[in-house]
Amino acid sequence: MSDVRVIIQRDSEREERVVTTGTTAADLFSGERTIVAARVAGELKDLAYVVADGEEIEPVEVSSKDGLDILRHSTAHVMAQAVQELFPEAKLGIGPPVKDGFYYDFDVEKPFTPDDLKAIEKKMQEIQKRGQRFSRRVVTDEEARDELAAEPYKLELIGLKGSASHDDGADVEVGAGELTIYDNLDPKTGELCWKDLCRGPHLPTTRVIPAFKLMRNAAAYWRGSEKNPMLQRIYGTAWPSKDELKAHLDFLAEAEKRDHRRLGSELDLFSIPEQIGSGLAVFHPKGGIIRRVMEDYSRKRHEEEGYEFVYTPHATKGKLFETSGHLDWYADGMYPPMQLDEGVDYYLKPMNCPMHNLIFDARGRSYRELPLRLFEFGTVYRYEKSGVVHGLTRARGFTQDDAHIYCTREQMGEELDRTLTFVLDLLRDYGLNDFYLELSTKDPEKFVGSDEAWEEATETLRKVAEKQGLELVADPGGAAFYGPKISVQAKDAIGRTWQMSTIQLDFNLPERFDLQYTSADGSRQQPVMIHRALFGSIERFFAVLLEHYAGAFPAWLAPVQAVGIPIGDAHVEYLQEFAADAKKKGLRVEVDASSDRMQKKIRNHQKLKVPFMIIVGDEDMAAGTVSFRYRDGSQENGIPRDQALAKLVDVVERRVQV
Repeated sequence: MSDVRVIIQRDSEREERVVTTGTTAADLFSGERTIVAARVAGELKDLAYVVADGEEIEPVEVSSKDGLDILRHSTAHVMAQAVQELFPEAKLGIGPPVKDGFYYDFDVEKPFTPDDLKAIEKKMQEIQKRGQRFSRRVVTDEEARDELAAEPYKLELIGLKGSASHDDGADVEVGAGELTIYDNLDPKTGELCWKDLCRGPHLPTTRVIPAFKLMRNAAAYWRGSEKNPMLQRIYGTAWPSKDELKAHLDFLAEAEKRDHRRLGSELDLFSIPEQIGSGLAVFHPKGGIIRRVMEDYSRKRHEEEGYEFVYTPHATKGKLFETSGHLDWYADGMYPPMQLDEGVDYYLKPMNCPMHNLIFDARGRSYRELPLRLFEFGTVYRYEKSGVVHGLTRARGFTQDDAHIYCTREQMGEELDRTLTFVLDLLRDYGLNDFYLELSTKDPEKFVGSDEAWEEATETLRKVAEKQGLELVADPGGAAFYGPKISVQAKDAIGRTWQMSTIQLDFNLPERFDLQYTSADGSRQQPVMIHRALFGSIERFFAVLLEHYAGAFPAWLAPVQAVGIPIGDAHVEYLQEFAADAKKKGLRVEVDASSDRMQKKIRNHQKLKVPFMIIVGDEDMAAGTVSFRYRDGSQENGIPRDQALAKLVDVVERRVQV
């Protein structure tokens, strides 16, 4: 046998190794049980891949992103095999890995039941224990069609070879090159147990799948289009160890407790009535208080920062969005037009920037007015597909805290720096402190303006982001069509990441709207435009804070900051006087004068997550004091009334959690 020289690359370490012809990636990493695949010349390969002379091979750990995807996609195959063993009539759709798990779509006569999922999971465990081998096999288009003649959805995918989309998961099945089928083979006899059209790679055997669980099922349109048949989708999760699976399930249980839709109902904050429509929320009085306080504080900080407030209508003639380019690039996300005024198309606005441009252009502008910072709580409407609408975090109607800053090229860097600092400081005021930044750059297929302008804008944003000393993550191709952006990514109390504020630099809309100002030398110049949404939307930020605090808002945001709990009826009037004094100081204090017993009142208001309970009995009345009960059940007794009021005021003014 001849020798083969390969280089094994591990992070920054390179090892040259001489092996015999026919050596596989599995042979190179023999005994390393956490290695599940190899990367060769940038491409992921099964461990069964036979290495060639001069190749550079990088091991893929199961805990890496690629490793987790391979683990989860392999588990999706096991699930699909289990489904077809239990439901032979089931037709296969697509089964890609997704964040923290996987899914597979099936065409079946009846939706899966919870008992079906239990049976499928049990069958998956049997398949996993059999240790079936995942074996890659190259086929021609004709061979694939012949072998998969009974799978209509797979036949459609074969026709997509070279144009499959990542958005609907089709690219896990067919790529730009050769077609492959993965066979699940009996480890002892080599007999075919099951097969699927797939690009791979996969784990060596089903026994390498350490821990998995099926989560739920739902209806889903084939390849995400409402024009296609409705299939049944089963979601699952898989992890490198049972401990990691348990930690993930515990995390999901905690996230479920914090779900803003659940808390919104339990705490009587908001609802999304069917009579109004999906993605269109109404805020109840208590939710209205939280929202008003959020908005009022934001207004105050914007005033201090030199922003000017504007107001724009909810609908406009379509011509405005032709000028802005939204009808070219964003029409799918807009509501259909209304024809008014003898056939003129009017649209509900999906964003505020075109109208702010008209305000800038309403009269001549001087360089002395710049930077001009326009701010609006502007309600916008976006037609999100029903499958992606999710409570307040993905809505069809929402209010953006939208600002557009017009400045000179010379002011651009300083203004971006000031804006990003302002954004981060304000988010910290609301209790978010763990951030990283994301820089979204040009989508080469979807942009307007010159390459030079984009390059200048991108580098300016990069320098501004780096000054903050936060982690900066690249988002290639993620920019809007008119300019690059910085996104502030914030982690909540249980470690989830939420995209918060965005800051977008735009040389293009000022050009499309022919915006100009008079410079110091009397010439007409085009301003630079900065788009900035601090919360993203009020509704979404409300939901993020609701989940971050698990409904237990700090006192300054809480709809009821303190509730008076009388030990008996004789103490009600005393507490009502205390509440009246508190209200004069701007505090939101109520008294529970219901007929419930004291302990039940305490339990009720604990469930409502009120920051303070003010308890009063005979001794307090005689001494002119009150007792504080905190959310954690601890109590502080005998506090003079004036001190108690001062403490409430202090906690609210300092915006601290209690």
